[in-house]
Amino acid sequence: MDIFEANKADQLSTRAPLATRMRPQTIDELVGQEHVIGPGTLLRKAIEADRLSSLILWGPPGTGKTTTARVIANTTQAHFVAVSAVSSGVADLRKAIAQANDRLGMHGARTVLFIDEIHRFNKAQQDAILPYVEDGTVILIGATTENPSFEVNAPLLSRSRVITLQSLTDDNIKTIVQRALIDPVKGLGDQGLQITEDGLDVLANLANGDARFALNTLEFAATGVGDDKAITFELVQEAAQRRAATYDKSGDDHYDAISALHKTLRGSDPDAALYWLARMLERGDDPLYVVRRLVRFASEDVGLADPAALQLAIAAQQAVHFIGMPEGALALGELTVYLALAPKSNALYTAYGEARGDVEKTRNDPVPMHLRNAPTTFMKKEGFGAGYRYAHDYEEGVIGQVNLPENLKGRRYYHPTERGFEKELDRRLQRVQEIYKKTMENH
Repeated sequence: MDIFEANKADQLSTRAPLATRMRPQTIDELVGQEHVIGPGTLLRKAIEADRLSSLILWGPPGTGKTTTARVIANTTQAHFVAVSAVSSGVADLRKAIAQANDRLGMHGARTVLFIDEIHRFNKAQQDAILPYVEDGTVILIGATTENPSFEVNAPLLSRSRVITLQSLTDDNIKTIVQRALIDPVKGLGDQGLQITEDGLDVLANLANGDARFALNTLEFAATGVGDDKAITFELVQEAAQRRAATYDKSGDDHYDAISALHKTLRGSDPDAALYWLARMLERGDDPLYVVRRLVRFASEDVGLADPAALQLAIAAQQAVHFIGMPEGALALGELTVYLALAPKSNALYTAYGEARGDVEKTRNDPVPMHLRNAPTTFMKKEGFGAGYRYAHDYEEGVIGQVNLPENLKGRRYYHPTERGFEKELDRRLQRVQEIYKKTMENH
């Protein structure tokens, strides 16, 4: 690199955002993720021994996926090539791989091919990488915020080790912020800035574990300091405007949140259920999607222990559809609390599952003749409906007869619990069974 290029690189470096300038260059400079890359971990040993295989780095935004990939390349003395799955195609991959092949053949230098947001590559694009991962032309490091089990092709996944990165803790964020404030070369250390304790606390809180958000907010807040050079609580709040968005309404966060809502409802915890409901709605989830899941819950986990649950769920759906948001959130909140505190039963869910299983696994014998309709004289002559006993003609409106195909005679599916209204249904069912037994014996 000549002097002109060096000066240009320096200028670009100083113009880069603080988050880019403060990226760690060595393993020891990394903050957080000790569980996968801390001293003594298997990955750390593999990196330091220069015996690295392909990796998929999976974690929320701002957890250091790109930084970790660059540090690995630096530590192993490998050439680092970054490709974004958002803006690159197969032609870009082939070019990068061809250069990696030349680099390996002429200089014996290996290449770390970093693919950011690898989940955005389609199957063909992912397949294009596979042969070169297999033969060692490149060491693949993919980064994704989505579950690689669903978003990365199985052959590529089987040849890579998945490393799960966690959101940084508030203490991690504070360490990164304080480093930026005192670093005179890459950070803001030459400006003599300091951050108040409550300013640091709120910055760490708003960052939601995202180091990039924290540093970008810090850099913006620094432009508004007064003569005291203090970055205050108010400055941080104004610079941030909002909490870091860690929620993706079309990604893993969405499915994790609906799972949390469902399971806290099942666990009869109205406070936790309200929190997860609010988290979904306030982060932009479709309220009709949420209420559809609540309607399902009313049947699956409350069932006949409280038949009113399904009625209220449908009423909430109609309310949301009628008045929209944000007003509809209260109807969903009302339903959520009701479902959380309702008696729980999965007897209906289990019963239907067993009936469906018999439909799928056993021979579907004909409907018993006495249960068939006989609208014509011919069908009556053929025995359709013969022997059917009309329940209303009997005491208590119940009469025993065989209502299942012969191969499933006597099969029981529904077993009510002793919770809520199902206790009454259990009493009724026992009486029905008594009548069935008595009248079947006499028939």
